[in-house]
Amino acid sequence: MSAQTPEEPTAGDPPLTHLRLERPGDGVARLVLDLPDRRNAMSEEMTASWVVAIDHLAADPTVRAVVVTGEGSAFCAGGNTAWLAEEPEASVAQLRAKMQPFYRAWLAIRRLEVPTIAAINGPAIGAGLSLALACDIRYAAADARMGVPFVKLGLHPGMATTHLLPEVVGPAAAKDLLLTGRLVDGHEALALGLVSRVLEGEELASAALQAAIDVAGTAPVASRLTKVALARGHADLEACLDWEALAQPVTMATADLQEGIRAVQERRTPRFEGR
Repeated sequence: MSAQTPEEPTAGDPPLTHLRLERPGDGVARLVLDLPDRRNAMSEEMTASWVVAIDHLAADPTVRAVVVTGEGSAFCAGGNTAWLAEEPEASVAQLRAKMQPFYRAWLAIRRLEVPTIAAINGPAIGAGLSLALACDIRYAAADARMGVPFVKLGLHPGMATTHLLPEVVGPAAAKDLLLTGRLVDGHEALALGLVSRVLEGEELASAALQAAIDVAGTAPVASRLTKVALARGHADLEACLDWEALAQPVTMATADLQEGIRAVQERRTPRFEGR
């Protein structure tokens, strides 16, 4: 897989506000939250652009991996809560009607069939950490601060945090983080299982990109079915075996498997085409 400069435009990509869509490598898309003066907080414009970008990538058969990161020194400061202070008289029904579309907009990344990687380059707070939790893989900068301090604002957690966080770190660690609202750095996040790698400085961006390139170099059918298996989970061992007894034969019948076998025999990199 070859790399190109992030600034290189790609014909057909939609115009976005407070968000950039880059194509840094073959089969790789990178979404950059781009509101650095507000620590990449989720503005209305960014939220609308996020939905457009996710829909665009979901319909793009050339995309095989997606990286999400933030511009500047932050990953994402979460939702813009300023409007809460401006609308103190809003009813529960009005607030619910506003929050559900917001949650679904940002969690749309889970609809992507290709693996997603969050490169947490700085603070990931509240809904910002929830966005990272919605990705399949998380890498973090050593000094990145992460947490879900909803209760410290007087808020119940949102954006599926009470589902996603226990799923990632387990119930005990999730209770600790959610009920205290405390923040952790990259090293503690790694110990908790919140992230899978911690890197220093510029190493984060290059490591996340290389991981995406590695993912994009695998067989697309196998990659997507593996993601589906991990996302859906299995009720028990027998349910797992039932799924794998269907999914593995699907990949056995692909031309990509034959290409993979030939590549091993010929000691070369396989050229997978997704069929």
